Amino acid sequence: MEKRIIANLKSLGIDMIDQANSGHPGIVLGAAPIIYTIYAKHLNINPNDPLWFNRDRFIMSAGHGSALLYATLYMAGFNLSLDDLKHFRHVGYKTPGHPEYGITPGVDMSTGPLGQGFASAVGMAIAEKMLQEKYTFPKEMHNETDRYLINYKIYVLAGDGDLMEGISYEAASLAGTLNLDNLIVLYDSNNISLDGDTSNTFIENVSARFQAMGWHTDLVKNGNDIEAIDTAIVKAKHSGRPSLIEIKTLIGENSLLEGTNKVHGKPLTKDDIAQLKKRLTINPEAFYVDNEAMNYFRSEINKRSNIKYNEWINNYQEYVKSYLNGNDASLRYFFSTGIKTNILNFPWQFDVNSSMRDINSQVLSEIGNHLPILVGGSADVVSSTKTAIKSSSNFKEGNYSGRNIWFGVREGAMGSILNGLALSKLRPFASTFLAFADYMKPAIRMAALMKLPTIYIFTHDSVAIGPDGPTHQPIEQLAMLRSIPNLNVYRPADGKEIVGCWNEILNTNSHPSALIISRDQLPFLPSTSASNVKAGAYIIRKEQNMPSGIIIATGSEVNVAYNIAEALFKENGLDIRVVSMPSMELFLEQSKEYKQALLPKGSKTIVLEAGSSFGWHQFVYDPKYLITIDQFGVSGTKEEVLKQVNFDYESLKKHILELLN
Repeated sequence: MEKRIIANLKSLGIDMIDQANSGHPGIVLGAAPIIYTIYAKHLNINPNDPLWFNRDRFIMSAGHGSALLYATLYMAGFNLSLDDLKHFRHVGYKTPGHPEYGITPGVDMSTGPLGQGFASAVGMAIAEKMLQEKYTFPKEMHNETDRYLINYKIYVLAGDGDLMEGISYEAASLAGTLNLDNLIVLYDSNNISLDGDTSNTFIENVSARFQAMGWHTDLVKNGNDIEAIDTAIVKAKHSGRPSLIEIKTLIGENSLLEGTNKVHGKPLTKDDIAQLKKRLTINPEAFYVDNEAMNYFRSEINKRSNIKYNEWINNYQEYVKSYLNGNDASLRYFFSTGIKTNILNFPWQFDVNSSMRDINSQVLSEIGNHLPILVGGSADVVSSTKTAIKSSSNFKEGNYSGRNIWFGVREGAMGSILNGLALSKLRPFASTFLAFADYMKPAIRMAALMKLPTIYIFTHDSVAIGPDGPTHQPIEQLAMLRSIPNLNVYRPADGKEIVGCWNEILNTNSHPSALIISRDQLPFLPSTSASNVKAGAYIIRKEQNMPSGIIIATGSEVNVAYNIAEALFKENGLDIRVVSMPSMELFLEQSKEYKQALLPKGSKTIVLEAGSSFGWHQFVYDPKYLITIDQFGVSGTKEEVLKQVNFDYESLKKHILELLN
């Protein structure tokens, strides 16, 4: 029966690719026994409750194998129809080209860019450890030594491409350091990549490398040996370490192109499909389903998983009754998909002499005191970004209850790990310098695509950091972040706007947010407002009569714009409206009437921001009104650098006066 199930998985996958005239048949034919073994013998899931919180997670990191995954989910009983399979890679169906979270039942994250799934799985493993520690049954309630409300595994199917990408090794190194023994990676090792044999690009001993990072490793020499794969997974579960199981497979097995790169990324010919199905001894009809085999597959999954599912339901009820006095409000809040909170009314008291990063640190820690699902850390720069939850300890082996994560110098993995944490219903943040946001771009894009409420805190936000030089002075990063769909970027001008930005971030549950924080001390302006941040932009200096012009500014430049406007009014009689725009995205969502009232057509509107001009042209009618920085900085003192790029106070004042005259 196992051979019939695997043959049907292969047949359906190949038919999907043939019908779409697009896809990757090689992994379907080579890795079907691996995915069968995971689902039939190990994965605790409930196809009728695909979002069951304590389910095992399965990540198809080799996302080009989506046809194999969809065939498996259909055969396993998830809410996929044969019509969905027939419309693989077509709009409006549950079978997109690469797996997408929120579209296909049973898909635990969007994958496709190689290495992202692997790294996010590490985030899921961290989340499980945190939740397991938080929801341990009190020992006085029972005689068992260990009993948990949360207790699941994370399985990953990865290929050579995943393990070539550097992000997978960043994440694997951290997983080994933290000893995440709930993580099992099955490595489809076929020695072929899209362009050819991996001997051209990838010759290291992968298992030895993972062993050096603290992983348990195993080798299955025959990818068709279900018993050997099963035994290796059982050993991995009890290894006490994160596990990598290398499984030697033959890409495109039984096709006429087996073992070559030609079977990697393009559909098989009709003749090849015909001979393949004959060798598989399966009905040659397109999209044939062996109902007896499918029912057996489903029964194998359900026999095991139903026990685990019902056991968890009982555990949940017992936990609530015995430990929470029958009130599960805190659990429902913790497991909820949405958070609504208001920090505007907190009794905030700030030292006006504090730097922006110190004020943000105070706000972050206070939020952490009230929001137990807030977790995160930095890429080895917490001493500079000031982003630790002060009331919490560090997450590490032996203390999985800590909410401060030491990511190490691994910005790439940090971004992807955040996605895994968010997919596990935690509210994660990460911090580094703004110039290094580039390292995180692929993960930020995936968060925006999956509509995850991840939080990125980027400090050291302009050339004003000075002595570190142009390698650390961000220029184009703000424009890069603002160009990402479904990402809100916030650049507050003072402590009040920091609170307003955080309030918007915490009440946003369908997209990520980037908070851009200055390293410097900035004064609290009398007219800034936390509550006005929700509009994205608002007036902080109102003209007395008709405005001589309008200055839009963000972050550190808001104070500069305000002071220049005051000076030009006193010295030259120019009455300038100053608009703080902490979030361009929020402003663009406002009504036409609000936008027109704030920035009337025909007004001379100037943009002042210490970053790229890209994206600001929509607010001015002539590019000369963009006072931005479109060149790299230099190494020097803050004052020297600002003077060099004409962003010192006197140069800006002179420039604005010339524009308005």
